[in-house]
Amino acid sequence: MSETVTLPEFKPADYKTDLKPVWCAGCGDFGALTGLYRALTELQVKPWETVVVSGIGCSSRLPGYVETYGFNGVHGRALTIAAGVKVSRPDLKVIAVGGDGDGLAIGGNHFMHAARRNLDIAYFMMDNEIYGLTKGQTAPTTPAGDKTKSTHYGNPEPAVDPCELAISFGATWVGRAFSGDLKGTVELMVKALSHRGFAFLNVMSPCVTWRGDDQFKTLKAKQRQLPEDHDPTSRPAALAYTREKEFVTTGVLYEVAEPSFLDRLAAVKVTALAGKPAPTVADVIRTFQPSF
Repeated sequence: MSETVTLPEFKPADYKTDLKPVWCAGCGDFGALTGLYRALTELQVKPWETVVVSGIGCSSRLPGYVETYGFNGVHGRALTIAAGVKVSRPDLKVIAVGGDGDGLAIGGNHFMHAARRNLDIAYFMMDNEIYGLTKGQTAPTTPAGDKTKSTHYGNPEPAVDPCELAISFGATWVGRAFSGDLKGTVELMVKALSHRGFAFLNVMSPCVTWRGDDQFKTLKAKQRQLPEDHDPTSRPAALAYTREKEFVTTGVLYEVAEPSFLDRLAAVKVTALAGKPAPTVADVIRTFQPSF
């Protein structure tokens, strides 16, 4: 007779490792990390059934601080690794994390395809509008006109909006958070982790070293919540809250229910094998042998 094993209730401390974050004092990534601890706790996510994947950058150090399986990959490749993990182990909860430079510059191509495929993963982008780890160069999200280490006379390029890109690419859940609003960040992370499909959360995470100590105050003053009558199933309505100048609107901008990539793969498998035996390796090899 089998015995039922009752698992203890997980607390935020259960998701912390012994590694101490090496971020600058006051970095917005501390808020994002604490938010993730609390979101995992609220959902009672099993650490041994969870994988956190990142690329390179300040925020990409995060997997080392979370007591789950983790992988710190190369620059811009977090989503490719996360995709491989999810497809090979659909039973695992997969979380990809990284910064705006990692995800929108060298990793922008992977962002597009992960979103359009509707991979069943949550992607948390900690957006500090700068390359923090490599000493303050302009990034894809750096506002036009900003003076940085690489734009002494002001950034001549227009910034991109990560949420606008995610919606346009085909993500089925898109939200925006501010790491200085811990309660709101936790709520949005919980929703993203509960969504079936590609969930993208852009976490505004100020860099106090290269963006200035006033960034938290600036974002807090500009932050506003989505109106109660917002329709998250409407793409035009969601896009209206991107490229904002005077405000930073937080909340679930876009949410629709569509088959995930794994759902579609399963359907293809059923169709392909309907009434036919599974092909052997020899059959596959013969398929690609040229005939002369």
